[in-house]
Amino acid sequence: MVFISYGTVGDMKEHSYRRMVNSVNKVIIGLQRTGIAFGPMQLLTVPGRRTGRPRTFAIAINELDGERYIFQAFPKAAWVANARAASTVTLTRGRRSATARLVEIPLPERGPLLRRLVATSPARVADIFVSSGQAEAATADAMAAAAPRIAIFRVEPA
Repeated sequence: MVFISYGTVGDMKEHSYRRMVNSVNKVIIGLQRTGIAFGPMQLLTVPGRRTGRPRTFAIAINELDGERYIFQAFPKAAWVANARAASTVTLTRGRRSATARLVEIPLPERGPLLRRLVATSPARVADIFVSSGQAEAATADAMAAAAPRIAIFRVEPA
């Protein structure tokens, strides 16, 4: 019998939440690849930072003040490290794909963006950050306080 130690109850909750999200993401990726697009979800394809092989992730693109952003909703998200290492990525929605650059937002600018995200999005958006352990509460203040843990990228044309 094999036992896996997660350290704390919070780590176990995060692990089972991440497993559930990974399962849902596989469904989203499958639907997107067949041409079915929904909500703000898109497929982000980026070369793996170690292997160079394309890696695809289901992500949400949020529009704030006429700009498009991707927020890191889950700790230790592999797409973040890969995006930092890549010069360009491919974004796919349904059957349409486009090459883009992801520009990481500096830490001092993240808090205001997180506040705007909470103010302009349905409550369930902030709840995702709480469920994943990124933020303490689904409030504008708590989200802004979590800015050091949440990478944010602006999507720009390549």
